[in-house]
Amino acid sequence: MASETRRTGHQVTFVVLAASVTAYALLQSLVTPVLPTIQQALHTSQNTVTWVLTAYLLSASIFTPIMGRIGDMVGKRPVFVATLAALAAGSLLAALATNVTVMIIARVVQGIGGGVLPLAFGIVRDEFPREKLSGAVGAIASLVAVGGGLGIVLAGPIVNALDYHWLFWLPMIVTILAAVATFLFVPQSPVRTPGRISWSPAVLLSAWLVALLVALSQAPVWGWGSGKVIGLFAAAVVLAVAWVETERRAATPLIDMKMMARPAVWTNNTVALLFGVGMYAVFAFLPEFVQTPKSTGYGFGVSVTQSGLILAPMAVMMFLVGMGANGLAARIGGKIVVLLGALIGAASMALLAFAHTHTWELYIATAVMGVGFGLAFAAMSSLIVAAVPPAQTGVASGMNANIRTIGGSIGAALMASVVTAHPAADGLPRESGYTGGFAMLGGALLVAALAAVLIPVSRRGNVVSVEGAEDEAAAAESGAGQELAAVPAGNVEGDASH
Repeated sequence: MASETRRTGHQVTFVVLAASVTAYALLQSLVTPVLPTIQQALHTSQNTVTWVLTAYLLSASIFTPIMGRIGDMVGKRPVFVATLAALAAGSLLAALATNVTVMIIARVVQGIGGGVLPLAFGIVRDEFPREKLSGAVGAIASLVAVGGGLGIVLAGPIVNALDYHWLFWLPMIVTILAAVATFLFVPQSPVRTPGRISWSPAVLLSAWLVALLVALSQAPVWGWGSGKVIGLFAAAVVLAVAWVETERRAATPLIDMKMMARPAVWTNNTVALLFGVGMYAVFAFLPEFVQTPKSTGYGFGVSVTQSGLILAPMAVMMFLVGMGANGLAARIGGKIVVLLGALIGAASMALLAFAHTHTWELYIATAVMGVGFGLAFAAMSSLIVAAVPPAQTGVASGMNANIRTIGGSIGAALMASVVTAHPAADGLPRESGYTGGFAMLGGALLVAALAAVLIPVSRRGNVVSVEGAEDEAAAAESGAGQELAAVPAGNVEGDASH
């Protein structure tokens, strides 16, 4: 009876976490295909309205690791509720916004919701039994990407049936319900990391991310060789170096650089960066490609709703494949699953680049892409969670998700530069721009496959261990008296150097 009660509790916890993560992921992409509508409604310019996306991206990049660290310190459930409350408040403000300034501020507030990712992974790590851990982590990781795809699919029907304000009302309603359910049903996680927030690293982290992402997002407008872009890139490098040094010297670092240097962590983060390059660029530019007028000779001239439907196979396959990815990892190893995902993703980009004459070709390409991304995202998340001590789960998984977001910024900026490099006489991109752009994204995923090859393989079979002299010493020093967990996640070791 007790075991049945625990099993039901785990199911309820998973549903609450899944709904929360899906609401956050939807807000990443719901506005992408309807930016022209928002631009017209708020009487602003095309360049300014892009900050509706950029502000959200910047804010999420900054708050994801910070909220994860706070959750590790004071408890994941209350911080998770607070994060959902911020996401709901930002959605309310966005729904009521009557000018672009208020809308951008609202999106900054929504970006605090990025904390749901490390906190959700941390709650799963603390509460779920080992045999259920990999599957739960993989499913939540898949929902992040699936929600992003569904956002583009659902945006058109929502705007047509209601109006663009409901792109914020609906996620707000889901988020409020999830916050209440979290408070009522999700147990308080017992794992704590005593300490405080080191604000110097937090400020430096924010500064270099802002400098980098502003440079990348504005480079297509300002020019890659402009003084402002070069200056921002230089500032990002200097600030990033200062951040790393400050983190290394901090008594309670925001990001543990020793953890980030673990072979299983840095290799998976590299893969995540490159997958982000591919995924977010497709989200941003495939709808634009198919909405291009037929008069260009390559466009399909479809509506916002129809362009979203072309991405539907990707979202469906990512979810279905992600649910079973960890079972496959248990048989052939997490490293192999990530490698397969990268290769399949690269193949899908090749299809987009060289076989886009008919819409059925695009449906096949996005379905194949969903298979590759679903495999990789689920396996990567399990490997990251398994590679670090429980106290660092929130920060490690949050940084992995954050690095994927940064990769998305890079991919979108690079894709914009390639696609718009040589416009036609009517100002629209040429077909060769899209062909070159999708081919470039395929190349990024091939590099991700090479990075996946570097993921360390366990010497002890299907177990990922986070044991090590430093971890044991830290546990003993804190009086925790508990073993660092070892969880099944394919045959990849958390740290081959241990």
